[in-house]
Amino acid sequence: MPERNLYDILGVARTAAPDEIKKAYRRLAKKYHPDVNPGNKAAEEKFKEVTAASEVLSDPKKRSLYDEFGPDSLRSGFDEKKADAYRQWKRQGAPAGGMPFDFGDYESVNVGDYGSFDFGDLFGQIFGGRGGRARARRGPVAGAHAEAEITIDLKDAVTGAERDVRLDGRTLRVKIPPGVTDGAQIRLAGQGGEGSHGGPAGDLYLRVRLRDHPLVRRDGKDLTIDLPVTVPEAALGAEVTMPTFEGPVKLRVPAGAQSGTRLRLRGKGLPDLRGAGRGDLYAVVRIVLPESDGRLAEAVRPLAGLYKGDPRAGLSL
Repeated sequence: MPERNLYDILGVARTAAPDEIKKAYRRLAKKYHPDVNPGNKAAEEKFKEVTAASEVLSDPKKRSLYDEFGPDSLRSGFDEKKADAYRQWKRQGAPAGGMPFDFGDYESVNVGDYGSFDFGDLFGQIFGGRGGRARARRGPVAGAHAEAEITIDLKDAVTGAERDVRLDGRTLRVKIPPGVTDGAQIRLAGQGGEGSHGGPAGDLYLRVRLRDHPLVRRDGKDLTIDLPVTVPEAALGAEVTMPTFEGPVKLRVPAGAQSGTRLRLRGKGLPDLRGAGRGDLYAVVRIVLPESDGRLAEAVRPLAGLYKGDPRAGLSL
């Protein structure tokens, strides 16, 4: 997650409306998307930065926590319920300035509906270990499980990948299995909160978010891409080359293909994590005219007589 102010990353004010945030992200994502800047590492990093900022500021709950707690709310061990307890503790008379606080004299405090909390442990989880002294507990205590998000490209979900993820100053190597879907979780054992008194570390659960692709659309396990086709290729039929996430393939365009014709490539969609087969990739024919000049007009004028009736007949809304 970026260390810079998220509002500055998107170039919006802290009071920006949701629509302003969405527009700012779309403008920057279009500018820095890796498919528009192939091989440009700086643009790729910028794209990741604006995407991460948008994911927080576009979510009302995450934005509210960020506005209140700043970058601490983005840490993998942040606990919202304990943050609520911290708010209540402050309302009930926390010392001016909040932190630092001497936890040596206050091992735990009752905070109403939340029960009794060990504030040394509380601040260790919601503020990455900053806080006062908490009395030692007896016996080993397992570390808390942590959650975070990882945003991946659609290609990673199709082919699988390994990616480095920066979390709380650590670089973690994450293996992304083929077929992972939006909202799925990837478990990293022992990468959560540290245990105490010899207890084991908790696990880190990465919730997957699939980044929208500028050219490919998803529908479950099926993928769809527009396929530009020339007028002669559509009229006469042709074998064309089209891209897939696993490399280019040959595809036969039938003679007389119309714009909107869907051509299916079996088994070129998203895999299934449970091994239930792959989806399909659909290429939608989009007929492209050449650049307009006098020769184009001369060439197509005779085609008018080949139409049988008005092609818009029966069109109504």
